[in-house]
Amino acid sequence: MKLNRLLAVLIFSLLIGSVNNLKAQDIHFSQFYLNPLDLNPAMTGVMSCSHRLVANYRNQWASILKSNAFNTYSVSYDMRQSVGRYDNFGFGLQFWGDRAGELDFSTLEGKITMAYSKRISGYRKKSNYLTAGFDAGVAQRSINFLNAQYGTQNDGGTFDPNLPSQEAFEYNNFIFADLAAGLLWYSVFNETDNFYFGGTFSHLNRANQSFGNVNDDEQFEPYYSKITIHGGGEFMVNDRIGLVPGLVMFFQGPSMQINGGTSVKFKLGKGRRTNQAFHLGLWARISNTERSVHADAMILSTRFDYDNFSIGFSYDVNVSSLSPATNTNGAYEASLVYKICNPDRRGVFCPDF
Repeated sequence: MKLNRLLAVLIFSLLIGSVNNLKAQDIHFSQFYLNPLDLNPAMTGVMSCSHRLVANYRNQWASILKSNAFNTYSVSYDMRQSVGRYDNFGFGLQFWGDRAGELDFSTLEGKITMAYSKRISGYRKKSNYLTAGFDAGVAQRSINFLNAQYGTQNDGGTFDPNLPSQEAFEYNNFIFADLAAGLLWYSVFNETDNFYFGGTFSHLNRANQSFGNVNDDEQFEPYYSKITIHGGGEFMVNDRIGLVPGLVMFFQGPSMQINGGTSVKFKLGKGRRTNQAFHLGLWARISNTERSVHADAMILSTRFDYDNFSIGFSYDVNVSSLSPATNTNGAYEASLVYKICNPDRRGVFCPDF
């Protein structure tokens, strides 16, 4: 077991330490359905209320990396403004951060999101909407080269920091712009049942991610553009029990990831319109290496809704080739959502993100 843990640490060190050929990938949340602005800018303002506050936190690989575990957090605010009789405009702000590994490989980003929802057909309680969204942000990426260890500093099996390294980097942090656009279609069948699907094209500008000389074309490392395809909905089986399925697919450079599953929703009050409910969910995540597609994790989730407040928890059970080293421990997440509803809701019914 100790050997497996050592191998896992070495693998993670190589992944984080190989910055010379770094092509950064994005953060991800198992509870993707509780982080709408990060998933798709077209989801900005898509809600039955007028304002929404969201906070997410993820901790991964703590069983192996201890204090050097991967930590990701996100906070966002968005609002919905009625336009005319049926359409809506959404505006939002999001800030997220990520820190990974012993080299403190970190990313911070703040962005503005906007979306416009156009009713295509239907009436007040049963309708179809098409939403287009856009976001623009500024990000900072940094790394602590002082903690880096290189092969040339190996002195007979012992690390000697006084020996010279083969690598030299001009910068330990840089700032870049980041742009994304998305589309969302959603259908509302009644006050509780709905369906949605959408897509996002992220990192439109493919900003340089190299820590080397920014004036050297040979060291230009573009941020891989990412395509996100997602869908889901909510379908009440009866007055008390419903299904809340979801699916998301990410394609970024050579990498692919798919999350899918469903939650079972148990309403705690009487009637279909009650806003008190408890969810239990089971999800799966698969991803790829250069040679194969493999199962990465099984995800257990729970969520509690009370009026305009929601709290969600999830735990990733690692089923990949690293499971012997991690004892199947993967990641845990916590999510908070709070919505503010003005007295005049204008009879708007939307998917519940």
